Amino acid sequence: MHIWGGSALIKRIRGLAPTSIRRKLMLAMVVCVLVPASLTLIIYNSLTQQAVKKQAIANVEDSLMLVHGSVSNRLKSMLNIANYIQINSGLRSYFKLVASGNDEGTEYDKFTEWNRVLEQLDSLTAAGEKSYVTVLLSNGSYFMNYSVSDYNPLNILKTPWFEHLKELNGVESYWIGPEPTVYNYDKFDHPYQISVARTLRLDGTEIYGYVVVTMMEDQLHQIYGDLSADQKVLLLDEKGVIISSADPKQVGTVFPFADADGSRKSTSIRTIEGQKHLVSQHNVLFTGWRLVLVQPYQDAIVNISSIFNRVFILQLMLFALFTLLFIALIRAFTKPLVRLGKVTSAVQRGNLFVRSGVRGNDEIGRLGLLFDQMLDRVQDMISEISETQARKRRAELNMLQAQINPHFLFNVLNSIRMKVMRRGDPESAQMIGSLSILLRMTISRYEDEISLHEEIDLVSHYVGLMNMRQKAEVALVTDIAPEAFYIGVPRFVLQPIVENAIIHGLKKQGGEIRIRAQVEAGFIKLSIEDDGQGMAEAERLRVEGKLRSRETAEREADGGNFSGIGLENVAERMRLLFGEAFRADVFSRRGEGTVIEMHIPLREGLRDVSGDAGG
Repeated sequence: MHIWGGSALIKRIRGLAPTSIRRKLMLAMVVCVLVPASLTLIIYNSLTQQAVKKQAIANVEDSLMLVHGSVSNRLKSMLNIANYIQINSGLRSYFKLVASGNDEGTEYDKFTEWNRVLEQLDSLTAAGEKSYVTVLLSNGSYFMNYSVSDYNPLNILKTPWFEHLKELNGVESYWIGPEPTVYNYDKFDHPYQISVARTLRLDGTEIYGYVVVTMMEDQLHQIYGDLSADQKVLLLDEKGVIISSADPKQVGTVFPFADADGSRKSTSIRTIEGQKHLVSQHNVLFTGWRLVLVQPYQDAIVNISSIFNRVFILQLMLFALFTLLFIALIRAFTKPLVRLGKVTSAVQRGNLFVRSGVRGNDEIGRLGLLFDQMLDRVQDMISEISETQARKRRAELNMLQAQINPHFLFNVLNSIRMKVMRRGDPESAQMIGSLSILLRMTISRYEDEISLHEEIDLVSHYVGLMNMRQKAEVALVTDIAPEAFYIGVPRFVLQPIVENAIIHGLKKQGGEIRIRAQVEAGFIKLSIEDDGQGMAEAERLRVEGKLRSRETAEREADGGNFSGIGLENVAERMRLLFGEAFRADVFSRRGEGTVIEMHIPLREGLRDVSGDAGG
């Protein structure tokens, strides 16, 4: 049941497959264009999202780096004030004297020196943002750039963080913040303050004073106003408590979405109040604090994403437009093919008089023209074949009437040979016998290959006939390796070469022709050597070139040619049988005779007559 259901489903699917070339082209367009385009759009969308995310992160990090530079400079200016007081030798000497109670001199001198120090403290904050500078000595003396009515410096001793200052070493700093503003002049407009404190120590590390530099918290969050409205920057301490924010209500609260490890720079996507936000943080090295920038993810990518969305929509529109254009072009291009299909169906039904009429300069137009010409030719060929068949039947009848059995001819020649021998003429009888054998090999053997010893027998009879025709006899000497006797070779491979040697090499005079054969690796080497007049080098090269040429050689026109197959034709026939594996060389010198050497490959295609003989 399942097999039947599966075969039915396959038949249904095959039934849905398009049958016309037009529909197949349209389907091919959908598969080859729509599918890759869809995959491209999907990949493009995925890559776009990644690119948008990377760009949004890069934008947030760039914005945070700008804020980080400004905030670091503002905090560093506070640190520079503390550094100046701590390393200035004049101030340090004076503070040590005051702290130890050794500042001797008149009241006027003390006032003058005290006033000089205050002027120096005022000058430290005159050029930059307003800062409160306090130097509190261990004996209760103090120096500051503000009035006591604004804030009593001795209140620093009561702050919860003051005891931590005693744990500082050397030039270590202690950052305090945020605190409610304690300076009467600024507490109403600036609710929070941030401070940094240092210790002043003698050479024995004994503390003789403290330096505290304070600035208003809003001096920092004013920097954030340069950012876009959707970006919020917070300054956090090591525990994640908000030190500075554009929203005063957030100062002093814990921000739970920053990384636990604030010692590194990072950017991530966090879910805050059900909405994705980009959270980027960067630590401020010399304070232990960190800056955090928070921005809604959608707001961060809105401009970049809109550009990619417009490009995506444009791609879809262009794809739809070109798809319609492609379908229209397919219909126009395949209209001649539809016409040819209808004409082909008519021809299949037997109508050979219909024509397509499709013409044009493209392949379809030429196909239509050639198809119509083919139909014309078919009609002509049908008429010609009908007439030819009639003539052929008449010719076959006439041939049967005039045919002579070859065995009748051989029997007649044999009867003549016997009659001549009885009359005492053995030479004539031998000539008739040799002629009979040559004729039998020529017209009654249909094999393409014969054994080498059969070919040598044929050459022997041929030389015998030639010796009867001319005055001087030619001696035929053979040197055949035993294993070569029964190797199959093409028929008449030696006779034309021997004939050429008698006519052209020996000039129909007496001489010797030697045939050698030996089997080497993969081929049989045949050499035919005569002791005739030889050839000059130019003539040898010409003959060798003809033997190696691929062009069909013309038959020799010499009247003494028995077989009608010239030397060049032998080489051409061997090349057709063996290709480039066959090689023929000519060695000759004037007055020293000529050697023609052939290398015939041994292959399975040649009949192994040795196996036949052995069996």
